[in-house]
Amino acid sequence: MAEPSFARLSLLFFSFLLIFATYSWVFGPDSGFLFGTRVRKTLGSNRQVHVDHSLEKPHHPLDPLTVREINRVRTILSNHDPGFGSGSATIHSMALDEPEKSRVVQWKKGNKLLSRRAAVVAYWAGQTHEITVDLDSGRVVSDVINRTSGYPILTLNDVFAASQVPLKSLEFNRSIEARGVKFSDLACITPFAGWFGSEEEGRRVIRVQCFTLQGTTNYFMRPLEGLYVTVDLDKLEVIKIIDKGPIPIPKASGTEYRFGVQNKPVHMDRINPISMEQPDGPSFRVEDGHLVKWANWVFHVKADQRAGMIISQATVRDSETGEPRSVMYKGFPSELFVPYMDPEEGWYYKGYMDAGELGLGPTAMPLVPLNDCPRNAYYIDGVFASPDGKPIVQPNMICLFERYAGDISWRHSEILFANADIRESRPKVTLVARMATSVAASGMLMVKGTPYDNVDDLGDREDDAGPLISENVIGVVHDHFITFHLDMDIDGPMNNSLVKVHLEKQRVPTGKSPRKSYLKVKKYIAKTEKDAQIKLSLYDPYEFHIVNPNRKSRVGNSAGYRIIPGGNAASLLDHDDPPQIRGAFTNNQIWVTPYNRSEQYAGGVLIYQSQGDDTLQVWSDRDRSIENKDIVLWYTLGFHHVPCQEDYPVMPTVAASFELKPANFFESNPILGSAPFFEKDLPSQHTGCCFVEFASLNEAEKALETKKGETFYCRKIILDVAEMAPDPFRLKYNLVKKLCYQDFQQERPERQQIKSLFCGKKTIISSDD
Repeated sequence: MAEPSFARLSLLFFSFLLIFATYSWVFGPDSGFLFGTRVRKTLGSNRQVHVDHSLEKPHHPLDPLTVREINRVRTILSNHDPGFGSGSATIHSMALDEPEKSRVVQWKKGNKLLSRRAAVVAYWAGQTHEITVDLDSGRVVSDVINRTSGYPILTLNDVFAASQVPLKSLEFNRSIEARGVKFSDLACITPFAGWFGSEEEGRRVIRVQCFTLQGTTNYFMRPLEGLYVTVDLDKLEVIKIIDKGPIPIPKASGTEYRFGVQNKPVHMDRINPISMEQPDGPSFRVEDGHLVKWANWVFHVKADQRAGMIISQATVRDSETGEPRSVMYKGFPSELFVPYMDPEEGWYYKGYMDAGELGLGPTAMPLVPLNDCPRNAYYIDGVFASPDGKPIVQPNMICLFERYAGDISWRHSEILFANADIRESRPKVTLVARMATSVAASGMLMVKGTPYDNVDDLGDREDDAGPLISENVIGVVHDHFITFHLDMDIDGPMNNSLVKVHLEKQRVPTGKSPRKSYLKVKKYIAKTEKDAQIKLSLYDPYEFHIVNPNRKSRVGNSAGYRIIPGGNAASLLDHDDPPQIRGAFTNNQIWVTPYNRSEQYAGGVLIYQSQGDDTLQVWSDRDRSIENKDIVLWYTLGFHHVPCQEDYPVMPTVAASFELKPANFFESNPILGSAPFFEKDLPSQHTGCCFVEFASLNEAEKALETKKGETFYCRKIILDVAEMAPDPFRLKYNLVKKLCYQDFQQERPERQQIKSLFCGKKTIISSDD
C-alpha cells in the first residue's frame, strides 16, 4: 500500500452555497496539511462511535472545554453575578481561553496539564462583557466591558425570538393576509442588520423577511417580496415595517430538492455506488479525541463555536532525518463576508459575516454518511454552551477521512533506455477534515421576487440586482469571501519573515541572444505590515514565502512554505461603502501581521452591527515590524457569483482553494520514497465468493433458504460448509459461472446483491476463486 507523506500544506475550501459552507483542510501526498467522533481504531464502515461527553477530560492544553467544564463555568458565573441565574445575562460564546503560546509550545505529553480557563462573552444591561473564568480556582479573574462598536455573536435564541416578533403587529398580519398567505405556511428568517448610520446605534436591531411554505419545503424560492420588518432584539418589538404592496409569489412547482419526494423523470443513466477500498482500514488515528496522527503529520483538531474548526500545532516529521518540525501553530477560517449587490430598500443591508454574527459551530449540520463523508470516515462532535450556559452537543460536526480519486502525486517514465522498462508513479492520497455549516439558509440563493416571468418582458428594464433565473425569481448578484488566519511557525514560533519573490521581465541586450526577453527572480523581504498588504495580479506575478532565515538547507536556502492561490476574486465595493468598511479585511488577498493573541478575528471581536473600528485593516495600518518575528499570515479567497438557472432551486457546489506548499523546507522531494499501490494489496476485481460467519449451522441454512432465488439472476448457489474450530461455521456462497453470464466480470450486479444480502455480519471478501 502507498504510504503518503506530506510535503505540502494544502487548504481546500469549500462548497460555498449562498450562506452554506462546507470547508475542508486537506493533507495530500504532494500536500502537507489537513483540516477535519472520536477516533477509535475500527475496521468497520461505520465510525460514528458513540461518545459519552459527560465523562470526558482534557488531555491537551488546546482541548476544547468539556461538558463538565462548561457546567462548572455556569456555576461560577451564577455566583459571580445574579443575572446569570435569573436569565437577564446571556452567554453569547464560551470557549477555552487558550494558554500563552510559549507555554503550549513547550508542553509535552506526560507533563502536567496547563491551567484551564474559559473565555466568556456575555451581554446584559446593554453592555458586552468579556469574562475570564479560572477553572482551577473556581472564580472569575477578569470581567471587562468591551467598548468597541458592535455587539457579540447572536444566539439562536435571538434569531428565533426575533422571527416571531412581526406576528405581534396588526399591520404585518394584514400585509400577510393581503398576499393570500396562510399563517400556517409562513416562514420567517432574520437577515442581519449590518451598520448604516447613527439611527441604528445604541440598540441591537435585526431584519425579518418572510416566505411561504405552501407546496414546498424550499421556502427560500418563494419570498414575500416587498415586505420587510426591522425588530429591536432586546425589547422584541417592531421598529419599522416597509410594505411596497404584493409582488407575485414565485411558484412552488420545481422547487423541491429532496430525493425521496421528487417525481419528475430524470433523463440520465444512474451512476453506480462508489467507495474507496481500504482493506487494512484507515491509516490515520486520533489520540485522546483531538490529536491526529497520519503519515508523517501530527496536529490537533477541535470544533469551535465561532470558527467551526481549528487546526493547531501542525508538525511534519522530516522524511530524511525523522525530526519533527513545526509548520503552523494555528489555522482557522477567521471570517466570512457575503455582500449582496442590491441597493434597494429591503436589500441594501444584506451583507453577511457568518462567523462573527452567528458562528459556524452552532449552525453546523450533522454530516451525512456516504454523501458528505465516505466510508471509514471518523466523526467528531462539537460541544458548546447554550445562552444559559448549559452544554449542548453538535453531533457528527466534523468528519475525518482519507481520499483517493485516481490522481497522482508524482510520476516519471523513461524512453531512452532500450532494455529497461522505467515507469514510476505514485498515487495521491489525501487526508481531509470536513464540516458543513448552514447559516440562515442551506445551499439556497437569496432570491428576490419580481413581477416578470420571462426576460423578454423586461425589455430595457433588466433588474439591477441580478438575472431572472425562474418565473418571478431574480438571483441577486453577490460575493463570497473567506479570510483565513494562519499562524505560521516555520521551524519554531520566532524568526519568521515574509519573502516576496518577484518575477521581473528583463530585456535582452541587442546581439547578446536570439531571445528578446526573459523572467528573472528577485526577492524582497517585507519589513513592516504595509509591505505585506498584497493585491494579487496576473500581470505582476509574485510568489509569497514564509521563511525561517535561521534554518538553512544544505545548500544555504532558508526553510519555508509558500502560499499558492487558487482561483480568486477581489472585492470591488468602494472603501467608503458601509459593508466594505466592516469587511475591510477583503481589501487585500494577503496580509501579514505580528502575532497578537487578541488579533484573531479579521472583522473584530464584536462584529454584529460593528462600524469597522476593529478589523484586520485597522491593525495592519499600524505598520508594525514583521521581519524575523512571530508572524501571522492572512489569506482571503473568494468569488463573484452571478446566479444562473442551474443554481435553481438548489445550487451545485462551488469550490475555491489555496495551498501552503514547502519551499526549501526539505532537502529534496519528501515523498520520493513513498510506496506505490500493488494489486496484491487490494481486493481482487474478479472476486466471486463471500465468506460469512454465523453462530450456528442452523442459522446459516435459514439465511440461505430465505435469500435463495429471490433477487438473483443466477438460478443456483452452491453451499459449501466447512467447520471452523469447531464452532462457528464459515459458509461459502459461490456463483456458478455456467449458470450466469459467460464473462464473470459482467456479474457485478449479482455479486453486489450477494454481498449486501449475505455479508451483513462479519465479512471477508474472498479473492481465491
